[in-house]
Amino acid sequence: MDLFMTPDDNLLDRDGEAVYLGPVLSRPQADAALAQLLREIDWQADEVIMFGRRRLTRRKTAWHGEVALAYTYAGVTRRARPWTPLLRRLKAEVEAHAGCRFNACLLNLYHDGSEGMSWHRDNEPDLEPGAAIASLSLGAERPFMFRHRETDARVEVLLEHGSLLVMKGATQTFWQHALPVRKRIEGVRVNLTFRCMRESGH
Repeated sequence: MDLFMTPDDNLLDRDGEAVYLGPVLSRPQADAALAQLLREIDWQADEVIMFGRRRLTRRKTAWHGEVALAYTYAGVTRRARPWTPLLRRLKAEVEAHAGCRFNACLLNLYHDGSEGMSWHRDNEPDLEPGAAIASLSLGAERPFMFRHRETDARVEVLLEHGSLLVMKGATQTFWQHALPVRKRIEGVRVNLTFRCMRESGH
């Protein structure tokens, strides 16, 4: 993170808004949240359809939210599990910083830097168009990349333990994002992406 960056700085120079707020949880809070999520969440291998074939990823996921909201991505539909008390507390914390409400959360568990996420957009029909997506990072620091779909301009930000990144507006239309593989990173990382889903999706 740039030493002169403030939470009001937009990482993107056009066509969207991505604001990195830095750590919003204290180190003890972030440590405790990470340990509890690793212990109590029912993590499942992510199931995706690639080249017409169903595959399981090493990365694990969980989907929580209101009234069993459905979410379809990578060709697979998931039904939300209820909020846990911890997830409700983290949601309230994220909402206070992001200035908006969320009704679901996709959790990703990366065991180490050999697991990542390729270029993609969060633009599935189940999501409210243009609604904010807030990404809370816990565990190992990882670089996060943006790439403009037309100009190929790229932006990188280091996501710290307990930090929050908020993507808004037209970001998902014009920009892709990725978590690149970094094999030298040995620590576990949990990412919670709080989302606003269409209520008709349940």
